[in-house]
Amino acid sequence: MGFNKHPDLLFLLLIFVSISLLSSPVLSDLIISKVDRRIDLTSHIVRSTSVIKVENDGKDTVSEFLVAFPEQHAKYLAFVSAVQSEGKAKTKRPGASLSMKPAQPTGMPPSLAFYSISLPKALGKGASVTVEVLAVFTHMLKPFPEQVSQGDFQLLLFQDSAYFITPYVVKIQTLSVKLPDARIESYTKLEKTKTQGSEIKYGPYEDQAPFAFTPIALHYEYNKPFAVAQKLVREIEISHWGNVQITEHYNLIHGGALLKGEFSRLDYQASPGTKGASAFNRLLAKLPPRAHSVYYRDEIGNISTSNLRGDSKKTELEIEPRFPLFGGWKTFFTFGYGLPLKDYLFASEGKRFIDISFGSPIGELVVDELIVKVVLPEGSRDMSVSIPFDVDQSQETKFSHLDLSGRPVMVLQKTYAVPEHNQNFQVYYKFNRLNLLREPLMLIAGFFFLFVTCMAYTHADLSISKSSASYLAKLQWDEVLTTLQQLENIINRCLAIHDKLEASLRELSRTGNIQACKIARKTADSLLKELSKDLKPLLVFLQSTPQAAHIYPKAEELVAKERELQDRLIAKHSVVVDCYEKKLGGREIENRVAPHQQKISALRQEVDDLLEFIEGI
Repeated sequence: MGFNKHPDLLFLLLIFVSISLLSSPVLSDLIISKVDRRIDLTSHIVRSTSVIKVENDGKDTVSEFLVAFPEQHAKYLAFVSAVQSEGKAKTKRPGASLSMKPAQPTGMPPSLAFYSISLPKALGKGASVTVEVLAVFTHMLKPFPEQVSQGDFQLLLFQDSAYFITPYVVKIQTLSVKLPDARIESYTKLEKTKTQGSEIKYGPYEDQAPFAFTPIALHYEYNKPFAVAQKLVREIEISHWGNVQITEHYNLIHGGALLKGEFSRLDYQASPGTKGASAFNRLLAKLPPRAHSVYYRDEIGNISTSNLRGDSKKTELEIEPRFPLFGGWKTFFTFGYGLPLKDYLFASEGKRFIDISFGSPIGELVVDELIVKVVLPEGSRDMSVSIPFDVDQSQETKFSHLDLSGRPVMVLQKTYAVPEHNQNFQVYYKFNRLNLLREPLMLIAGFFFLFVTCMAYTHADLSISKSSASYLAKLQWDEVLTTLQQLENIINRCLAIHDKLEASLRELSRTGNIQACKIARKTADSLLKELSKDLKPLLVFLQSTPQAAHIYPKAEELVAKERELQDRLIAKHSVVVDCYEKKLGGREIENRVAPHQQKISALRQEVDDLLEFIEGI
């Protein structure tokens, strides 16, 4: 593979050249008799494991040695650890963890980042120790090409050195690179290079000088989930009433090659293996065994496509977003669950402490910014955190139901979090048991005062004084409303009699019984006169009451219009009966009745409008 195809590789070579020009063998007391490196590229998180046998070739004892990373790799370094490796060959087993911290040794190339490892014991002349160094990198794999269409496979580019970069002489070294599968686009071929399926091996190489290097590049196919959480907020809320509630908010992105062109859901559903090879549509979260009340939702609402399964040893939540994620696509979602408090809360030396995992339960997830908030019960004090790696710490306060002073929150922030950070950490605090009674007592007191208030309200006389002007005005207004109601009822009775008169005319046209029609008119006339007498005292009351001053004109007009309507109906009735007595034809009857009927219709509409006005008061 030529450098002209990969300008980043050329840049890496220039850095290594500058290293060779600037460096000098200043650390000659130590040599590395053997180093075996294994680089795991089976996921988008790069893991490099180096088993280093360090030997003291000088006279003075040595208690630490340096490991180096190129600066352009070090900026992606998310996790690094060192342990003493015990045993021989394939029986090697990890031993005690060794202290490892950044170092700035003098005389070293500025393009390298150094870490100092403290040895378990000082090495005398000829003594040796084997150390295993694990380095985990994020965002180190680059999509190449940077954009792919929906039907294309995703290719990644990895660049490193075939030689172990170190300020010490290396007697013998090997490098093994494990790929996701055997589909390799291209790779750098050097002397003593061989492939075995999905694994590429370089070496062994012997007698390499300090800072020896040779760049390599691997271009290979990768179609597994390339999940990156740009931001993850985990909130762990402790309740001494028996529950630990965990809520996780994800801002997730597909960190691989960007999608080129338009997306076709039809093609994706018909053939997701070929028309969506670079996408992913599900993630697996491994929750604690006794997790309960699990939910999964996004900004729209609950997502029913998730799948929860578990037993006494594990609980697995299969998360499926609403749409498949292609390169550069984002999604936002939240899931949460509860845990039994007794599994995570302990006591030690007069303090309580919560012992729980730090990172995300989703496997092979890179988190660019991880914020873990531990919400302690109200009244907690003297908080402290014990965590096996460096994080930024701060405190804030959260207010929830029935809180007075708020709940203290320990906020832990970590940049570039990987699964290796999913280790247990502890938050210590002091808590007085009496604080447990605060919320129950507040509830009891609240209900007590509620009942007392209700009792006082039911026994109190809240009526207005009967001698006050407002009370008298209210009484007068009630009398006005009662009078209006009586007036409305009488008018409605009059209108009902009007309807009977009209009905008698229809009966006359059907039977021709003139005598029955005259009797109906006489009865109606008598009833209307009696009702008219009942209306007079009502109008007098409304006229004499100041509060009815704005209502009286309408009431008076209503009575007058109804009276006029009576007269018109009686006149129409007389005309029709007279026509039947003279045995006139139907057309002649219609001509004589027409003037009366037009006026009757207009009057009836006016009466209805006035009634509607009075009903609305």
